[in-house]
Amino acid sequence: MKKLVSLFVGLIMIGIFATTVAAEEYEVKKGDTLWDIANNHNIEVEELMNVNGLNSTLIHPKQILKLNGHKNKYYIVHKGDTLSGISKSYGDSVTVADLKAWNDLSSDLIITGEQIIVNGTETVQQEVNQLSADVSQAPVKADPVIKEKAGKEVTQSIKKKEAKQSNVEGRTLTVEATAYTANCAGCSGVTATGVNLNENENAKVIAVDPSVIPLGTKVYVEDYGYAVAADTGGAINGQKIDVHFSTKDEAYSWGRKTVDITILE
Repeated sequence: MKKLVSLFVGLIMIGIFATTVAAEEYEVKKGDTLWDIANNHNIEVEELMNVNGLNSTLIHPKQILKLNGHKNKYYIVHKGDTLSGISKSYGDSVTVADLKAWNDLSSDLIITGEQIIVNGTETVQQEVNQLSADVSQAPVKADPVIKEKAGKEVTQSIKKKEAKQSNVEGRTLTVEATAYTANCAGCSGVTATGVNLNENENAKVIAVDPSVIPLGTKVYVEDYGYAVAADTGGAINGQKIDVHFSTKDEAYSWGRKTVDITILE
């Protein structure tokens, strides 16, 4: 039975990594945004734009986008995490030195909300090979279980964010967050940076005070997710933000709350 469990875990993990590596092209669907596609395939938006010769983030349904083959894997740093602890969760295949080298870290200091590379350029194939070996060898032990849990977190659609500890990047701010929708009478649906929310209903966009969070900044908003600061508002001053939803019901449901927002880049 233990060997069967090991086989099942191995096949799951191999499937996850193989799917990530094999992606080459993607057909844009209605409601897709470049940010969503980049997140879902672990690609930087800038890289996706460069590969496809895009001058803006505007895309249209049935458009074919090229995706590169190798995808880095990332881990979101949680409160209390350490490089040593993250390294141990991946067994012998990832060391603290590896994590520091892959992420250009000069010390062991990491910040909650930061995304760090956990596979470098070769770990994907190493993981697949190791898991294949596990199928025919050992019963399930604690480490493979930890690897499976960590692997699920890693394969979430996340882009790399390098924390800059000398300024606001990588810092977490506590803000007052309200919500809005472009789906309303008299609303143009076009943000301050030119994003058409009527054409990109599911775009993760927030309105900000540019003197606090510059327009174009990528952020992670508690309870909302990854977004880009692409809009402004007359009542959005200081440490206040407005998060975009595609419907009034969603905006009303959000209401007004205090949340943490992490500046990514």
